[in-house]
Amino acid sequence: MSMQQPSAGTLIREWRTRRRMSQLDLAAEAEISQRHLSFVESGRAAPSRDMVLHLAEQLDIPLRQRNQILLAAGYAPTFSEKKLDDPSLAPAMAAVELVLKGHEPFPSIAVDRHWNLVAGNAAIGPLIEEVTDVSLLAPPINVLRLSLHPRGLAPRIANLHEWRTHLIERLKRQIDASGDPVLASLERELSTYPAGAPTSRATHPDMAAIAHPLRLRMGKEILSFISTITVFGTSLDVTLSELAIESFFPVDQETATALQRLASQRGAAPKPS
Repeated sequence: MSMQQPSAGTLIREWRTRRRMSQLDLAAEAEISQRHLSFVESGRAAPSRDMVLHLAEQLDIPLRQRNQILLAAGYAPTFSEKKLDDPSLAPAMAAVELVLKGHEPFPSIAVDRHWNLVAGNAAIGPLIEEVTDVSLLAPPINVLRLSLHPRGLAPRIANLHEWRTHLIERLKRQIDASGDPVLASLERELSTYPAGAPTSRATHPDMAAIAHPLRLRMGKEILSFISTITVFGTSLDVTLSELAIESFFPVDQETATALQRLASQRGAAPKPS
């Protein structure tokens, strides 16, 4: 016997609760009556397609889940879900490659909604070449698992405790925003990995006060990075909306110099200091 799928109203109520909004709050944001919203959530009123999309917009529901609510309400999905190699996504993927290449000699990666590697620039290679567990490098490469696994990058992360805490907290926020069970499973897995000992903030104390740097050992050097996340802000495709680019920037001149040296060694043209 198959389980009954939740109704559109139930899903809207779940997302409202996830967003920590009362019925009155959401009704005010959506400019509808609380009574009408109550009827929609309870199933006493069937929402129109426009109402589903309107409420989903107010709740900032991801496109994938908006399609699910539309299906539950009896409507066809509005947002396409193409594969990344679909010809219609070629301009967007070309933009991703342009961003990755343009960030060299500094590392940059593109990941999907589950933190699987989609693409990376040439600067990533030297950072992961010492990983000996080939299973962690077999596609699809999950970059969070690769970072925190005891046979991945973890032994080389000088501030593993702080970086691990940062990554898991970020993952928990993503789970809270998306309700994705795959991410929830990944978070439980990562939480079982060794945490490492807390480190002093004596190194880059100003940076430690405003951002979580990644401090990665390479030979006798320690490279220090901060990162930014870039997403497509106007995407109407589910897959594209879930794509993110993480770009790493050197915290100090020593790191920048080391990355420029590595770029020269592999024949790339480093950025000027």
